[in-house]
Amino acid sequence: MHYSRMLLPTLKETPAEAELISHKLMLRAGMIRKLAAGIYSYLPIGYRVIRKIENIIRQEMNSAGAQELLLPVLNPAELWRESGRWELYGAELMRLKDRHGRDFCLGPTHEEVITDLVRREVRSYRDLPLNLYQIQTKLRDEIRPRFGIMRAREFIMKDAYSFDCNDHDAQISYQQMYEAYNRIFERCGLTFRVVEADSGSIGGSFSHEFMILADSGEERIAYCPNADYSANVERALAVLPDSLNSGEAPSVLAPLEAVDTPNIKTVDELCAFLSCAPENLVKTLILKADDQIILALVRGDHELNLIKLKNLLSADQLELADADTVMQITNAPVGFAGPVGMNKYRIIADNAVKNMINFITGANKTDTHYINVNWGRDAVCEYADIRVAQAGDLCPKCAAALNFCKGIEVGHIFKLGAKYSKALGAVFLDEAGRQQTIIMGCYGIGVGRTMAAAIEQNYDQNGIIWPVAIAPYHVLIMPLDVDNEQVMQLAEDICQQLESLKIECLLDDRDIRPGIKFKDADLIGIPLRLTIGKRDLKKGLAEIKIRKSGKSDKISPDNVVSYIKNALTLL
Repeated sequence: MHYSRMLLPTLKETPAEAELISHKLMLRAGMIRKLAAGIYSYLPIGYRVIRKIENIIRQEMNSAGAQELLLPVLNPAELWRESGRWELYGAELMRLKDRHGRDFCLGPTHEEVITDLVRREVRSYRDLPLNLYQIQTKLRDEIRPRFGIMRAREFIMKDAYSFDCNDHDAQISYQQMYEAYNRIFERCGLTFRVVEADSGSIGGSFSHEFMILADSGEERIAYCPNADYSANVERALAVLPDSLNSGEAPSVLAPLEAVDTPNIKTVDELCAFLSCAPENLVKTLILKADDQIILALVRGDHELNLIKLKNLLSADQLELADADTVMQITNAPVGFAGPVGMNKYRIIADNAVKNMINFITGANKTDTHYINVNWGRDAVCEYADIRVAQAGDLCPKCAAALNFCKGIEVGHIFKLGAKYSKALGAVFLDEAGRQQTIIMGCYGIGVGRTMAAAIEQNYDQNGIIWPVAIAPYHVLIMPLDVDNEQVMQLAEDICQQLESLKIECLLDDRDIRPGIKFKDADLIGIPLRLTIGKRDLKKGLAEIKIRKSGKSDKISPDNVVSYIKNALTLL
């Protein structure tokens, strides 16, 4: 392809709207352009990357026995009401009415549609197992679209759905997708980690996320350096060392005492006022879980994990109570709640609170806290792991200290079980002629997110550094003297030879200053750059530079094709 014929509008300056490196570089490299908030057009060079990722996904999905189809973006509300998600999904679901006043939504995911298709077509156990996938546009009305295509309202996604006769077969399908996903991200040339994860609004009993490791990632990952354990912090088990998580209560407990704490608003302020450490405090949070009030207690230096608590309660909705509700329940403003005298409500304390003695809580009275609170004598609760894992916690498998890193979620696989098949009546007849409910799995990859995450993991101060497998082109051929017939002829000849070997080339035939060409080449990030200039050519040389390492060699033009072919196999 000739650069002069491409729509490839690079930018010198970074648009003010861009925050993440990937967003900045994709805009500057002429890969995307914004149409509206969270809605982007893919320009030719950016779409080539998307297609490379899609092709890898398609090959691995097909190899795993999945079949590609295409489902409608426009979904009738009746299906979503059948599954119970029409209201549950929330404001992210883009709803609309047709001219007849009938309700529809724009599909953010396709569990309902695919289950409806299968319930109409599958009759017998002989029709199973079945794995169907699509690569398609999804739409979600994000409250705050940001980070370019990383969190957009319209995005490209691969979603697959497996259908099996029983849990055993469903586990086989799940494992096949687990292995296929590993191959996909390995082939994309990315460093990633597979972590246990929460299933969120999709539902199901178990799930794994595939995280591209990057310092800019929104997700925190807890992992063990020794054992095979890693999890999103939403799911990571929080295990304290025995020295901090156990202990014998003293034979004589200090007397409960109310103390004035005027104008104290935060844990830090309370610690300074009472000359104590956060580990001696217990925070009480008032929450609404569907139709009930919950008091959740965590240590002063810990953070409540809403996902863990929501799953523990099997709640559809969980949110912090507003200030008016807190006042109604505790007779005090936010910041002074505590468990003493609140046993008419369900009280759930984190495991780390269980063995605390003579600790400090709110007194359910304005500007007042209790000191020397003790379990059994002063309050009663139930215990569970409801906090966010943090530094100092231990691996639940081997008790080694957990490490933490950041990642970008690009893939998520779920064991759905019978959540959707039962709700929508997707059944089959088994070998004995008995009706059984189909067992399902769900498997998604964010195609655009994978592209953006690849940049977050592969860039320098000059621009993108694409892994070879998903690079828009393999080689950038740069003739410096486009008015020199010998230079241009050699560039064209090498381009043809490389393309005959299925090596994709972009020939920069623009008649502009070499400095601009070099900057654009680094910005776009094509793995190899071949520079041909009349001065080097007089010496019988051309220069090849590897974008990732910055290494360059000057070799005979006769050896360029074989050099490039070998270099690409090593990158």
